[in-house]
Amino acid sequence: MASISLTAKTITALGIDPGSNATGWGVVRECSGRLELVACGVLRVKGNTFPERLACIYHGLHHIIDEYRPDEVGVEQVFSSKNVMSTIKLAQARGAAIAACASFDLPVLDYEPSLVKKTLVGTGRAEKEQVAYMVARLLGQAHIDGPLDTTDALGIAVCHLTLRRFRRLEELQKAEL
Repeated sequence: MASISLTAKTITALGIDPGSNATGWGVVRECSGRLELVACGVLRVKGNTFPERLACIYHGLHHIIDEYRPDEVGVEQVFSSKNVMSTIKLAQARGAAIAACASFDLPVLDYEPSLVKKTLVGTGRAEKEQVAYMVARLLGQAHIDGPLDTTDALGIAVCHLTLRRFRRLEELQKAEL
């Protein structure tokens, strides 16, 4: 898998909020610290069998990656719930999403939902609506149309780009020493 380049001036990130029924995605470009919304949406997962649903996620994201050509990808980690079968299905949906990214040799970083919320809102227990509000503001939008899966995915992309800037600053500080 490709590695992350901390020296690029412009970077395009794809954020993915995997789900077995709906997979949110968002593409955000950063140029000199300025964020720009490129595209976003949600894949409504279809199929009669679960393998068909996983194929839908894979092919849908494959098409999105091919169209928008992101440099890096952020994917939400699996949030384990009390329902073990739901957790397993979510993990498999996440695997299909990562496989689509790997087919393009893209670097993929994982983000815990609480880290995304804390990075964007300041608290790891923020509500989805709070994340949606902050994502819209950070991207210079009054509102972002679509379900919360979309704004969650954009939040992952924004979180990825924000933490990437911090990693770059750390590298620059190390180089000065």
